[in-house]
Amino acid sequence: MEGNKNYQVLLYYNYVRIEDPEAFAKEHLQFCNDLELKGRILVAHEGINGTVSGTVEQTNKYMETMHNDPQFANMAFKVDPHDGHAFKKMHVRPRKELVTLRLEDDINPKRTTGNYLEPKEFLQAMQEEDTVILDARNDYEYDLGHFRGAIRPDIETFRELPGWVQENSHLLEGKRILAYCTGGIRCEKFSGWLLREGFEDVSQLHGGIITYGKDPEVQGELWDGRCYVFDERISVPINRKEHVTVGVDYFDGKPCERYVNCADPDCNKQILCSEENEHKYMRGCTHECRTSPRSLYIKEHDLAEEEIQRRLDIIEREEQMKQKA
Repeated sequence: MEGNKNYQVLLYYNYVRIEDPEAFAKEHLQFCNDLELKGRILVAHEGINGTVSGTVEQTNKYMETMHNDPQFANMAFKVDPHDGHAFKKMHVRPRKELVTLRLEDDINPKRTTGNYLEPKEFLQAMQEEDTVILDARNDYEYDLGHFRGAIRPDIETFRELPGWVQENSHLLEGKRILAYCTGGIRCEKFSGWLLREGFEDVSQLHGGIITYGKDPEVQGELWDGRCYVFDERISVPINRKEHVTVGVDYFDGKPCERYVNCADPDCNKQILCSEENEHKYMRGCTHECRTSPRSLYIKEHDLAEEEIQRRLDIIEREEQMKQKA
């Protein structure tokens, strides 16, 4: 029964050779379904990357079974209590890469990767001179929360990050680079790529932001905002010492930590938006999205043409007043 805090969400990855990802994925899906887990798992020749949810009993059985397999005996799990499933379905999919960089010459993090820093070491390094903190996530993840003073790459997908670094190398040259991401998997490859590009002093947050927030000594210090996660929770808290909101509402610029997707499925842009503004702007990030014949918001609320036009008129009047001011 959901709603009893007897659920857990597991976040994990392991770079290990899997000979037949398609066969492994098919077998692993059956295993997860037998346990009644829900989540999303990617399998590639280079390893496994997953997030699953289930009851404490189900998720503990999953971790126990995985650790009993020599391939995954040392795989670290990040465990979050939750009040129900964080996914609607269970997917296990074979992929070419666990994280999509699409390099011509791929990086093997088992051979080349940045120096691991534990949370306390990372906290100390962030406060030292000649250090740059580099967020290896996407822009919308950064906008919801990030380490204080971290560089925000202007990217929408992970595969854009190498190009951004090449165009902005002056920000990193001669500095000690501290890279971080949600759970650590992206930085395993990205830090290795930085080393191959000639950056000499490259470190990564071991276990990522999630591990940093759980550390009993560090307690998420110097993290501002919340951490974006790729499941129905959308975000989780990290800093247990103080909470600083850094997200701003897409429409009015006020502090906001609530993500929604644009109601136009052809757009689907993620925007930070209050519940009030969601209804005012009909969850459309532009006029075109608000008037889209495919608007999910209009369908969900069964809005009549008169009501749609009334809201559009209010928005137009307010925009005209702003232009005159």
